[in-house]
Amino acid sequence: MTATFTEVDTYDVRFPTSRFLDGSDAMNPFPDYSAAYVVLRTSDGDEGHSLVFTVGRGNDVQVAGVRALASLVVGLDVDEVLDDLGAFSRRLAGDSQFRWLGPDKGVIGMAAGALVNAAWDLRARRANQPLWQLLASLSPEELVGLVDFRYLRDALTPEEALEILRKPGREERATQLLREGYPAYTTTPGWLGYDDEKLARLSKEAVADGFAMIKLKVGGDREADLRRLRIARDAVGPDLPIAVDANQVWGVGEAIEWMADLAPYRPYWIEEPTFPDDILGHARIREAVHPIRVATGEHGANPVLFKQLLQAGAIDVVQIDATRVGGINDNVAILLLAAKFGVPVCPHAGGVGLCEMVQHLAMFDFVAVSGTRDDRMIEYVDHLHQHFVDPVEIRGGHYVAPVAPGIGARIHESSLTEFTYPDGPAWT
Repeated sequence: MTATFTEVDTYDVRFPTSRFLDGSDAMNPFPDYSAAYVVLRTSDGDEGHSLVFTVGRGNDVQVAGVRALASLVVGLDVDEVLDDLGAFSRRLAGDSQFRWLGPDKGVIGMAAGALVNAAWDLRARRANQPLWQLLASLSPEELVGLVDFRYLRDALTPEEALEILRKPGREERATQLLREGYPAYTTTPGWLGYDDEKLARLSKEAVADGFAMIKLKVGGDREADLRRLRIARDAVGPDLPIAVDANQVWGVGEAIEWMADLAPYRPYWIEEPTFPDDILGHARIREAVHPIRVATGEHGANPVLFKQLLQAGAIDVVQIDATRVGGINDNVAILLLAAKFGVPVCPHAGGVGLCEMVQHLAMFDFVAVSGTRDDRMIEYVDHLHQHFVDPVEIRGGHYVAPVAPGIGARIHESSLTEFTYPDGPAWT
């Protein structure tokens, strides 16, 4: 008997990280790391798990967005969906009435991504493979079939994508990845709400743990930023790179002026210096702050925005996010665009479950798309991993390549019970 999708279960899961100012930055001073958590169930008992990351209030709105799209999924043939996840992605993103609420952005766009990612999780579990390995096992033609090129052809054609994906050496790179892992940097020391002693202590620990870089949140107060950069530089020494992240809090002129003051501390990059959709603003900032790099992308809603950032020469570093765009298919498109333009990808992972999920995309990029780890690192934050069935593993400042099947998003039942909002014990 043919298996069908029977339910889309959703959970409003929130962790009270604001109590210790974990995750605090200039735009989000008191975040509660949260997840609109999704379980895609089938008639044969299989499940796919995924989530959308938020920072507290509004997580219930994201949950409602996923529930609204459930009618497009329940009743579909499981094998047909998993055999053509490109068509499944286009079905969710292309529904004419839901599309009016986007298109391809906001609550509905991320809800579609959650369902696409849950289907990928199910497919990877059925194949008994981690997602990165499953993606890297697909042929160039299968991978190109995942991407909607409708709005991308002026920057990347299917033929160019095929040429990128036909790069030899996948097996050798997969073996290297399993042996060596993938370089990581850490934001753990740099949350804006941490006091100076904690910043210094965690920065020294990051060096001892072998991380390739640390990142500090900036943009709250200029004198405080200068003091904190000085403390971090004293803690890590003269050579370890320090990136800074403004989380969109500045206007274009303000970003240029502020970074001129921070420049003596040689920031490796300035992340999200202004409004995430301002392509021309990013280009102007990049020109003004050179040789400091400009990095952005965690709030990029779709591949079209990344296409324009790359076409305009507006960024030096592409930052993908596991849950902001319309799922893994969109991220495959973004990785291909970055490879076409020769811009390194350093994924964003500052949030619950993001380390677990986005590592697969960076590793797939190394094995099957860019073929390199040069100038590439995955963000790491040391928060909330204990709530996941397959938590991320860091060794010697590197992500250890996961071997468990799936995309890494499955949350322990006990954590769902404890932190479901508003009735879980953590909140009552």
